Amino acid sequence: MPSLALLGGPPVRRKPFAAWPVFDDSEKQAVLDVLNSGVWGGYSPKVAEFERRFAAFHESRFGISVANGTLALEAALAAAGIGPGDEVVVPPITFIATATAVLRVGAVPVFADIDAASYNLSPQRLAEAITPKTRAVIPVHFAGHPADMDAILEISARHGLVVIEDAAHAHGACWRGRKAGSFGHFGSFSFQQSKNMTAGEGGLVATSDAELAERTRSVCNQGRRTGGAWYEHVRLGSNYRLTGWQAAVLLAQLERLPAQLEKRARNASLLHSKLLSTGVLLPPAVDPRVNVHGYYLYTVRMRPSDLPRDLFLRALAAEGIPGLGSYPHPIYTNKVFDGYPHRRGDCPEAERFCRECFWVSHEILLAEESDLADFVRAVEKVRDQAGELLAGASHGSAS
Repeated sequence: MPSLALLGGPPVRRKPFAAWPVFDDSEKQAVLDVLNSGVWGGYSPKVAEFERRFAAFHESRFGISVANGTLALEAALAAAGIGPGDEVVVPPITFIATATAVLRVGAVPVFADIDAASYNLSPQRLAEAITPKTRAVIPVHFAGHPADMDAILEISARHGLVVIEDAAHAHGACWRGRKAGSFGHFGSFSFQQSKNMTAGEGGLVATSDAELAERTRSVCNQGRRTGGAWYEHVRLGSNYRLTGWQAAVLLAQLERLPAQLEKRARNASLLHSKLLSTGVLLPPAVDPRVNVHGYYLYTVRMRPSDLPRDLFLRALAAEGIPGLGSYPHPIYTNKVFDGYPHRRGDCPEAERFCRECFWVSHEILLAEESDLADFVRAVEKVRDQAGELLAGASHGSAS
């Protein structure tokens, strides 16, 4: 067998995988339509159309679009009245905005550990984290796998908590036949460059509560009220508005989302059996209550071995496998939290995740079967030459 690429040998693959974002003349025409309309900003008819269609697709009555997913979380928290002194339970395996949005409204993030199988917030740890100050919980549908909304909703109802689903990874995902983002008081979505639907940036708050929708829209539109005068401001707000350009692009992206979800699911199933047979990786476990997995990330766990995860990832990348990533540490270790009140329980599963797990980005799952075969071949090549890789690392040749 040829030497590992990281040690100077030829890589398994030189050609690129599927590109992201995916676009065609639909997006081009949509942008031209907005250009020619002369209404480019947040009051473009395309914005209202996208809000309506995206909310309906996710089984919610209302959609309020915003400039990005971080602001979607902040807007939902503000509309819910979460503020100084309130505690909000969040998982430590997520993008940092899930927790910093809590800080931005003056509240206190409380980190509760993840479930060992789904990598989502553990309902048991959520229950243990609740105090008289707890006002809300933000379950994250990590990697596109919906959180255990049955248990989370039951616990939240018992304690009177606001539920804000962070569905940034979960466009189109379903839990027991119901769309992610439609279970809680709010669903928060992101359309950032890497997401399964994208306009470069963008976000949306979904809700089926008319009063919460009005409050959220007001927060996002300088504190105005629906039907009010232009210079009438009834609450503290800001300008979080999405543009007509982005809404038009997202309408085109929404059209192709169902077919992309189906292809990702097929390819994930194919990878599952092949990676399991390598003996070095554990494919993602999927709860039987999940009808549709968003597969924003295909997350795998390394079986116990002497090969460190980060060295394994460097070797795979050198073999021509792109889209690999991992969290180096749970988000609560970031220095930003040193200057703000926060709280956490023990999070051994989150710490373990950051030692053992990595992910393949969703665009890889849009590739063809032959491309996925190269990914499996690269895993097998690194597995078979792990001894040489470790020896090379100890002598500095794999750095």
